[in-house]
Amino acid sequence: MAKEDSNSEREPSWKSDFPIETRRGTHVSRREFAKFLGLLSGAFALSNGFIVIKAMAFPAEKLEGEHFVVNEDEVGVGEMFQFEIHGAKKIPYILIHLKENEWRAFEQKCTHLTCAVRYRKDENKIECPCHNGWFSADTGEVLQGPPPRPLPQLEVVVKEGKVYVKEENEDQNIL
Repeated sequence: MAKEDSNSEREPSWKSDFPIETRRGTHVSRREFAKFLGLLSGAFALSNGFIVIKAMAFPAEKLEGEHFVVNEDEVGVGEMFQFEIHGAKKIPYILIHLKENEWRAFEQKCTHLTCAVRYRKDENKIECPCHNGWFSADTGEVLQGPPPRPLPQLEVVVKEGKVYVKEENEDQNIL
């Protein structure tokens, strides 16, 4: 019995092989903490730089041709219709029937933090509920809030009761 008691009271063999005090093993000095923050900040800067370089090296492809969205009679005046266009990426858009024979189509991602926007008929504006951003339903221009740029817009074409969208002509964007 005496041998078992003396063995249970002895330190485990790994403790003699690795004599590190618990306090020393968990302590982080200011220098180590500053080095960690510097490395983490550098990693964030590199990843942001990668995103910028990727966006500049591989710009978004232009929308080719006209794309059918919906039949004209399926979206009432003052209503919004959500749709997606599939290409290299799947991009969500909203189609707004403002007045009789007056249509607008905008990308559904807010230009601030890409939250989904929605048309508010009572305000006749497009709202980003994440940070209270507002856009004009006529032009997509920023009316209020943090969004830095207007919503990307598509040209709407109505033919024989069918609504199509296509990339806006360059000469329409230049004023």
